Amino acid sequence: MNSNLRRKIASVVLIVGLFVVWEVLCLAFGVSDTVLPRPSQIVATLWQRFPALWPHTLQTLYTTLLGFVLGVGIGIVVGVLIGWSKLAYDVAYPLLVGFSSIPKVAVVPIFVLYFGAGTVPAVLTALIMSIFPVVVNVATGLATTEPELEDVMKTLRATKFDILWNVGLPRAMPYFFASLKVAVTLAFVGSVISETVASNRGIGNMMMIASSSFDVPLVFAGLFILAALGIILYGVFSLIEGRITGWAHRKTEFAMG
Repeated sequence: MNSNLRRKIASVVLIVGLFVVWEVLCLAFGVSDTVLPRPSQIVATLWQRFPALWPHTLQTLYTTLLGFVLGVGIGIVVGVLIGWSKLAYDVAYPLLVGFSSIPKVAVVPIFVLYFGAGTVPAVLTALIMSIFPVVVNVATGLATTEPELEDVMKTLRATKFDILWNVGLPRAMPYFFASLKVAVTLAFVGSVISETVASNRGIGNMMMIASSSFDVPLVFAGLFILAALGIILYGVFSLIEGRITGWAHRKTEFAMG
């Protein structure tokens, strides 16, 4: 058995063990399900209420992916500008850092004022949550391009665009795909924040209604759904990253920014 397989088995055992300990402790101390439901209760809630949960799940997945795709597209453009132009860096980067420091829950009411409650504020909140890690990682990848490579390209009479296309962007790919794994989880956070404030659909809205009626197992069921969706999308982008940037595979899976 190789070390990779052993590590994966150990991870699965540890995760299952945590849920078993959670179940046993709740039973041993008689914890009420209005305080902390047992994993078995949460799974039972997911099974029994799946028909009602499924439309909310699809709504959250739709707004998250749409906002994520738009955010990645904008993030790539801004990241390339910042990473390749010193003037753009001096102008745009401080503004971007300042905007990213604003709590996104404070921005949702502005979106509601402009676009009304519903899908659009959730998409826009997911968009602004996913932009920053993409911009930072793309700009960092471009900024770390070796000057020697640029000098070689210049001696071959390459234009600035040729250097960007043939050297800069390929060197930034590992950073870019690492940022996608961070951005997609932040996009989920943005969608749920908006759904709890300004929507009548989605997992966030469902969790707010469940919490107001003290249906804690349903609240935790929503958390489980969000966690599962996040893990699935994270795994998808990890596989894509391994396929496309295997030549620059890094030991750490953590992204910058």
